[in-house]
Amino acid sequence: MDADRPASARLASTEDEWLWGWDTTPGIVSVWADQRGRAIIWRRLPGAGELVREDARFRPWLLLDRLDDLLHFGKRLAREGDATSDTQITYRRLDGSGALRYFVSATDARTLAAAVLHGATHRLGRRVTHLRELGQQELLVLPPEEQYLVITGRTYFRDLTFDQLHRLQFDLETTGLDARRDRMFMVAVRFPNGETEVLEARGEADADEADLIRRLVATIRTADPDVIENHNLHGFDLPFLDQRARTLGVPLVLGRLDEPGLRQRAARRGAAVGVPEDGRRMRFVAPGRELIDTLDAVRRHDFSTRELPGHGLKVVARHLGIARPEREYVRGDQIHATYRTDPDRIRRYATDDVEEVAELSRMLGGAAFALAQMAPRRYERLADAGAATGVIDPLLVRAYLRSGVALPAHEPSDGTPHSGAALHLFAAGVAQRVVKTDVASLYPSLMRAYRIGPERDTLGALLALVDRLVDWRLSAKNAARAAPAGSAERHANEAKSAAMKIVVNSAYGYLAAGGGLTRFADVHAANEVTRRGRETLDLMCRELAARGVTLLEADTDGVYFAVPEGWTEADERRVVTEVAALLPPLVQLEFEGRYAAMLSHEPKNYALLGYDGKLVLRGVAFRSSRAEPFGEAFLKEAIRLLLVGDVPGVRDAYLDVIRSLRRRALPTHDVSSRVRLTKSPAQYLQTRDKRRELSYEAMLGSGRTSWSVGERVRVYRTAKGDGGLVEHSSDGVVRPDAEDRRDYHVEHYVRLLRDTFAARLARAFRMEDFDEVFADADQHSLFASTIDSIRPVLTSIAQT
Repeated sequence: MDADRPASARLASTEDEWLWGWDTTPGIVSVWADQRGRAIIWRRLPGAGELVREDARFRPWLLLDRLDDLLHFGKRLAREGDATSDTQITYRRLDGSGALRYFVSATDARTLAAAVLHGATHRLGRRVTHLRELGQQELLVLPPEEQYLVITGRTYFRDLTFDQLHRLQFDLETTGLDARRDRMFMVAVRFPNGETEVLEARGEADADEADLIRRLVATIRTADPDVIENHNLHGFDLPFLDQRARTLGVPLVLGRLDEPGLRQRAARRGAAVGVPEDGRRMRFVAPGRELIDTLDAVRRHDFSTRELPGHGLKVVARHLGIARPEREYVRGDQIHATYRTDPDRIRRYATDDVEEVAELSRMLGGAAFALAQMAPRRYERLADAGAATGVIDPLLVRAYLRSGVALPAHEPSDGTPHSGAALHLFAAGVAQRVVKTDVASLYPSLMRAYRIGPERDTLGALLALVDRLVDWRLSAKNAARAAPAGSAERHANEAKSAAMKIVVNSAYGYLAAGGGLTRFADVHAANEVTRRGRETLDLMCRELAARGVTLLEADTDGVYFAVPEGWTEADERRVVTEVAALLPPLVQLEFEGRYAAMLSHEPKNYALLGYDGKLVLRGVAFRSSRAEPFGEAFLKEAIRLLLVGDVPGVRDAYLDVIRSLRRRALPTHDVSSRVRLTKSPAQYLQTRDKRRELSYEAMLGSGRTSWSVGERVRVYRTAKGDGGLVEHSSDGVVRPDAEDRRDYHVEHYVRLLRDTFAARLARAFRMEDFDEVFADADQHSLFASTIDSIRPVLTSIAQT
């Protein structure tokens, strides 16, 4: 099966229609619809790249569990097919036992909503002012664009590649972070053709900033991109730009419609709405363009790989090899001051930002692009959606309506607890000659093998979608492997594979979601999958142990084990193949990798040393955005030495850090911790007399009396025991010439080194050996003769 076969072949079966839709219209890059049943579709013609606009009409619709609330409409309500000139609302009854069995539509969504609200108010004996008050047990209503996509079977980006999208990146440079008092002075823009431009305010008056905003709007409208991108676009750039435009009275027409102002939609992450403590968030919408925040792709990638040292643009770009060697770095709080003395440096800095965003989006954004080719939802919504409710739900709604079958309503849990996944730690410490076996999508595979799906899914759509996704994913993986490295074909197929993996691996979570979070939640089915998973994992572990290996750790992702001395890679692969043959059908056990050594600390917290010398750290014990850099650097070096058996080297590394601390040779940044501020200044001041917190004391001590909830800062403990502030930018980069007082509390960080960081190596030693290796620095000579004889250990852990 070829993931790129023609659309006509993809639509050969009903199940393929559920997955891909059925309307083969190519090149849709944006959809905007309204409550009046008007839909505007922008398409980029494959090949030519020409942009065309289509205006269409559709009937806004919703699903109801009853017609009672519409009966007051009398002759203005009619069954589909029986409509007359008086009819305003039509309905049809869907097949099956689902609660949401009435599909009702009208020429205007406001007419439909008003009719339902009037009837519900009469039925319930209380005023009902919004459809959401009726709850998901009584109705299903989607945003207008999703209504249009679901009912037409259309999806975004058919027959387009990611590189055929016209993507524009822009990045604001501002005098500060508060749009109420700070201002924009520069905007870097990268155009779809790869060229860049820097727009600058011509002075410091309000009129100059207003002119800058007008020029940015004109630049975007002239370039006419399909997509606008930046890192933290919805968290900073768009909210700041919107606030400044409103303050200065500048019409902000960023979309393709000649209507000023950005629309808003509720979102999990974005700008705060109302009081920050409420936790409500929103994102902006520009009709006709998709607004993509690359921070979403970074978070999704890190959730899967757990390998990124942080989520800021600079640190991610360096980690992924995107950053140029000559890339310009400037600390966030010094950008405007630097611009006044060295404007060219800030121009380079801003240009580097948009260049990195463009490459980051291309590297990590393909999964969301591929999801938009499947799910009936706007591209920008899929980019920040969770895979379960954000992707699977729209697919299932479309499948049921395409089949004319009633959907179940959300139902509360019956109180049955969900049984957790199996997780075993068989041994802790240092192991040699380690092998990792991977169970590819264990839970979805068991759902397929034993046909375990939600009881209320009478259509069997969830399992059918998982089946199709697995088949298409394997096809996409094979096509990617066959394509030349770095080619657009490989990039596209890798993106498809990643997107399908996201959805497949979310199927079990969708099934297990409690409290009515998903429409087809079924804790009993989920528990049966979990039980089968435990059985399968136990079988794997028994059979591996019977073949002479030492089990280290096992969970639903796979098993780590150590092999006897003298085994070859062929022996390792043979064992995996033998055990794989014993597993249930559709459950695939694969040889994923082999390593020279492993430090097993706690479940899901370990370090691996490859035969090529590469060190891999997993888990918050070894990688945390809050950890002090000096401690993480020590851990990385000590673990590397430990895994090659160099215990004296571990001791020396430990003593070197202590000496550096006591000489204050380490920069203050290296002892600081990156924290997120969760309290506003007013909230903290209310509790300050009872409990003082280091991070907020650092803000106040540095003269910062205002900050934003959610702002991330670097703080440290001073020699006086107070809090000190290193920086308050999101870049995580400190200029070499920045002020560095090095007034940190030395002995506090010496204790932290031993009690927090060195303690994570304790499993590798006998207790008395650990005490010798990490004894006080002035006792080095006492233990020098015995350190050489200490060896790392591996300790079996009894299973209960």
